[in-house]
Amino acid sequence: MGLFDKFFAKKQIAINSNHDFWQWFQLNEKAFFKAVAQGDNIQELFFSKLSPKLDELKSGFFFLTGMFNTTTAELVLTADGNVNNIAFVEDLVASAPVINGWKFTALKQEHAIENTSIKMAGYAFNDNTLSFYANVDENYPDEIAVTIVHNDFNEDCRLEIINGTYLFLDYYLGELNFAVTIDVLEFAQKSDATAELVPIEKLKSFLKWREKEFIEKYDGVRHDTDNDSYSLFEANAEQENYSIATMDTDLLNWNAKASHPWIGTMTLKYDEAGMPNEAASALLYEIEEQLLAELKDVDGYLYIGHETTQGTREIYLACNDFRKPSKVFYTVKEKYSGRITIATDIYKDKYWKSFNRFIEG
Repeated sequence: MGLFDKFFAKKQIAINSNHDFWQWFQLNEKAFFKAVAQGDNIQELFFSKLSPKLDELKSGFFFLTGMFNTTTAELVLTADGNVNNIAFVEDLVASAPVINGWKFTALKQEHAIENTSIKMAGYAFNDNTLSFYANVDENYPDEIAVTIVHNDFNEDCRLEIINGTYLFLDYYLGELNFAVTIDVLEFAQKSDATAELVPIEKLKSFLKWREKEFIEKYDGVRHDTDNDSYSLFEANAEQENYSIATMDTDLLNWNAKASHPWIGTMTLKYDEAGMPNEAASALLYEIEEQLLAELKDVDGYLYIGHETTQGTREIYLACNDFRKPSKVFYTVKEKYSGRITIATDIYKDKYWKSFNRFIEG
């Protein structure tokens, strides 16, 4: 064992909280700073130490690092655009202690267009190669839909152009803005454009304008579900994949769905292949009641209903924000991890298209 390994072996701390993580980081920050400043063997001396500790705290943390200036190293913690993890990244950075020589940043920050240029897979992504146009659908007037055009785009390099553009937008718009402002992102080559091309440098101002309109229209909109009507939906009644759902039909026909654009789903997998037995059913309802106790309609979290099929129950909520639901989902998942398998997801769906199958007519 080398001297460096001995140094770290003495400082093993179980990471069960943000405080634990920063306590561990403080014990090792001088060695980490040296690794970043020198840039030699940074993978072994810093990344290989940091990554497992972040995973120990919670999966879904990513990071970037470099010298902010000649005397300060910067550690950028990122969720890689995943809204399920953004709140945890923000909380971790907010709890960071002041450490001389270090700057901690939550999420990739936005950059001016002149400072945003990326080369990837042999293609350049900058204000000379990228443009855009907005897509308007009268059926979904509040949806912010954008088509990106790259000068070199064609079907043969589709994946490379899409990946490079996503990375460009992450840095140009900033990770948070990119994750929450654009509802639909499409790609096209110049010859297939259906509207006049707009320079990519104007994308920020376009998105700010659309977001301002949206906030003015929907800010503070709430729905009281106490007196709502619920309907029972059945499918494949005589087959093995029989499913049954109880859904709030008043909500499904609400004309202000876009005010709660974040759909939260919790998937519970119980042992039985078909419908739950009495014990499983009691547990499913216990978990659902706990969710609803934490996520209330008055605060902007609307219970749409649940669906049961093939040993699985899915609970659906529509939310005006993604941060609190992601934390509540994680807490519930951890609490019941030894009793039932739970998967969660939060995604943007302004018009609740995910539930069109439950809307009659």
